[in-house]
Amino acid sequence: MSPLSRPSRLRRIGLCVATGALAAFTAVSPALAADPQPVGPAADQQAEAAAPDPSPENLSASEMQREHEARLEAEAQGQTDAQAERREYRGRVVADPYLYLRDRPTRSSRIVGKVWKGEYVSIFCKVDSDDVVDGNPRWYLLTDGTWAWGSARYIENIGRAPRFC
Repeated sequence: MSPLSRPSRLRRIGLCVATGALAAFTAVSPALAADPQPVGPAADQQAEAAAPDPSPENLSASEMQREHEARLEAEAQGQTDAQAERREYRGRVVADPYLYLRDRPTRSSRIVGKVWKGEYVSIFCKVDSDDVVDGNPRWYLLTDGTWAWGSARYIENIGRAPRFC
């Protein structure tokens, strides 16, 4: 064994240990940096003011469905006026042979279903995504059965264009 090979191996081991420690620290640091959250009406106002703009990372179809159901429940109890929520938007799938439905408005997200060409879909709302499909950045949140995202590039609007989420 040459004298140069031993330090090289030790350096590699040290580098691996340092990389692992850095990865562990990176994973834990957001939890360590979290501030205690206030409670009560002031906390609700603060949370609404601090809410980030929608992005593909926080637009899970199931989260949007839960939010919509909570709004409907609040409306039923007379707490909100959600006339805009009642609007229905329709579309027809033009992808051949079918359109993949996804959990988030990106092509890299999990596929949760598919809709065949020519089928009609109910559209809840739309977003602009960084994931552009054939020149079109729009994605529609579909509400037929399972809430899921479909690329607007392959959905033809029937009537008005959907509102933004």
